[in-house]
Amino acid sequence: MAKDEAPKSAYEITLEKLRRQDRERGEEAQASLSDEQKSRIAEIRRRHEAHLAEREILFRSERAKAAALGDPEALEKVEKEYARERERIEARREREIAQARAAAGGAPGGPAAGGGAAIGGPAAGGAGKTRRRV
Repeated sequence: MAKDEAPKSAYEITLEKLRRQDRERGEEAQASLSDEQKSRIAEIRRRHEAHLAEREILFRSERAKAAALGDPEALEKVEKEYARERERIEARREREIAQARAAAGGAPGGPAAGGGAAIGGPAAGGAGKTRRRV
């Protein structure tokens, strides 16, 4: 065994196996994120976590009111509304994170792979032309 080939942990072996399976399926490794993308994603998470916390406070208040009335139907309605609202906020958070990951000008190997950056893409209402960096 060579010096640089130390025994691998089960974790490392599993990661290699998963990467190999991804390559066989034609999937690319996720590109590393730029500092700007990381900070944008962190800001998105903070904002949505604050919104979720706010909704939870309101939910607890509404649930306490419904419980005080002794109306099981009202209590169930409040709980269902809260669950729907949480799902909506979480879905929006994941959608915004995906957009931040795919943002043009991201890390190499990302959506602008091949050295080009999208100009006037579909999101901007353009024809999706690509400019090559020289």
